[in-house]
Amino acid sequence: MAKGLPKRSEDYSAWYNELVKKADLAENSPVRGCMVIKPYGFAIWEKMQQTLDKMFKDTGHSNAYFPLFIPKSYLSREADHVEGFAKECAVVTHYRLKNAEDGSGVVVDPDAKLEEELIVRPTSETVIWSTYKNWIQSHRDLPLLLNQWANVVRWEMRTRLFLRTAEFLWQEGHTAHATKGEAIKETETMLHVYAKFAEEFMSMPVVRGVKTESERFAGAEETYCIEALMQDGKALQAGTSHFLGQNFAKAFDVTFSDKNNQLQHVWGTSWGVSTRLMGALIMAHSDDEGLVLPPKLAPIQVVIVPIYKGEEQLAKISEKVAGIKSELEARGISVKFDDRDTLRPGFKFADWEMKGVPVRVAIGARDLENNTVEIARRDTKEKQSYSLDNVESVIADLLDQIQENIFHKALMFRDDNITKVESYEEFKEVLETKGGFISAHWDGTPETEEKIQEETKATIRCIPLENEEEEGTCIYSGKPSTQRVLFAKAY
Repeated sequence: MAKGLPKRSEDYSAWYNELVKKADLAENSPVRGCMVIKPYGFAIWEKMQQTLDKMFKDTGHSNAYFPLFIPKSYLSREADHVEGFAKECAVVTHYRLKNAEDGSGVVVDPDAKLEEELIVRPTSETVIWSTYKNWIQSHRDLPLLLNQWANVVRWEMRTRLFLRTAEFLWQEGHTAHATKGEAIKETETMLHVYAKFAEEFMSMPVVRGVKTESERFAGAEETYCIEALMQDGKALQAGTSHFLGQNFAKAFDVTFSDKNNQLQHVWGTSWGVSTRLMGALIMAHSDDEGLVLPPKLAPIQVVIVPIYKGEEQLAKISEKVAGIKSELEARGISVKFDDRDTLRPGFKFADWEMKGVPVRVAIGARDLENNTVEIARRDTKEKQSYSLDNVESVIADLLDQIQENIFHKALMFRDDNITKVESYEEFKEVLETKGGFISAHWDGTPETEEKIQEETKATIRCIPLENEEEEGTCIYSGKPSTQRVLFAKAY
């Protein structure tokens, strides 16, 4: 176990908090609930961002940017929206400070009160739909497929690095369509984009589903989601895609002339993922030695550590490594040659293990003589000697194997932790002793959903898209049910 890192099995929360700091990903900022994302952590986020950005553009979307500040009156135009976000809003009331008369510091200048108070965006639907009113007049202006990469502020009381912070980074897509069918198709398309990213790049299996009415995004007619399972048996909502209907179009009077020259309200969607994905990535795969990163998102995919005595040996090793590094980089593989002369190899091994580098290569003077090299996998911790003649191909293949292995390990864990129950007593027992996703019948009423949450703290994570009709009775009320839903305790 890495020095100073608690065991997951003993204190999962402490393990997570310490890992974020010891792997050099992020730290708390002077402002309560906010975080500083450090270079290594931001490098992972950048890889996520770059991958998703390409996926968005490949599906026809363009990037734009909208203001951080939203007039307070905008938020009140869509009733469900304001109710959903009012408690989390940070509000700007003044625009100037002045020195206190008693010399105690700076104070808000009471004469500099804003005519209309501004909301620091918790999400951008309102300001974007007010803009769309000017951009959309005809069916020829549709569809409008936009995304923005931004920061948002939601004044959270309980915070944890990456998982829930007062300010966080994200992307938010906002699209406008001529028909309901087009908007629903867009909502579903983006859900599957998120699921593909989670599974193929994060190596994190997800359940695609829809939220219950009480769990929908404020102002949406339907919320689609991907739900993942963390190693402590809690669920994490990894991404959402919302069918907004015509709610925001009507609130901001966004209309267009259709092909018959009839005036119609626009149909809308919005969808987003955030730096919460960093928390998911950490918790889904990592172990007591540190991060375990899927190669596709690792900032450094291969680290090479020289084992040497004296400058002469280092020079010979460095010459050989230069060729290996060059060949790997030509294949698009990121490589770090750790030739720091102030640290022992053992310390370097532990350091890169903590940071989750997928492949570690150790090469010494004896290896050069034998034309071999030692390669260690971060996911399984297996070490093996390979010939230097084809080491680049070996490493490339190994990275693919690691990516796949991490996914299948997480998939097995997820599947082993989906439990079907038939009664409320069984539900509570599984929730407390095993955790994970619990597949159970529910009568479809918000009252039952609320009672279960009050009594157990478990929520309905989603109604899976792949659900089959199944006659049954609700575990709580005993009323008829036609399908199972997934419950879990969640982050």
